[in-house]
Amino acid sequence: MKTVKDDRVEAYIYQEAKPGNHESGDVYYTFTNEDYFLCAIADGLGNGPIARESAEIVPEVLEKHHDESIDQLLSRCNMHMHQKRGAAVAIIKAYFKTSTIEYSCVGNVRFYLYRRSDDKMIYPLPVMGYLSGRPQKLRTQGYDYGPGDLFLLHSDGVDIRSPKAFMQNSAGPYDLYKKVFDTLKHGDDATYIAGSLLR
Repeated sequence: MKTVKDDRVEAYIYQEAKPGNHESGDVYYTFTNEDYFLCAIADGLGNGPIARESAEIVPEVLEKHHDESIDQLLSRCNMHMHQKRGAAVAIIKAYFKTSTIEYSCVGNVRFYLYRRSDDKMIYPLPVMGYLSGRPQKLRTQGYDYGPGDLFLLHSDGVDIRSPKAFMQNSAGPYDLYKKVFDTLKHGDDATYIAGSLLR
């Protein structure tokens, strides 16, 4: 388990490789500064080293260009996927000063935001497909959040049947992390980030 924790965000990250593989085809990235929290999961097509080669493009791009918009970041990632296997990629970016969170995804990486203030579960639908270097439609969506709201980002190796119930019944991000861990089948690459935006 990896942890991201300061006075603005608290997140717990889990990753495992498909049995028999030395490395996962999933890659994650997190970054926090005074203005925003950026987080992403890339799920390379297939598994093992070839899948990871595509997925690793994403943290490399985000590390250099984290100040750009999500659309700009996804476009850069897509450009670098040319002649590679390709990857499903989701990025979220929370802006602390405006208490807004933006999300965009191409492929089957899921994102959930649970707002405690109005007991509302936000589950934006991703764009189908994957980043492969070909022209790709992007659809960034934005939402307001409040202190203590929970979020969950996960690759398709994590299968959650009732995410809203999980989030409603979680005391905080670590509790959510443990609940998701208890559902894992441990048969595929699996990565998830359970977190809370604190202000």
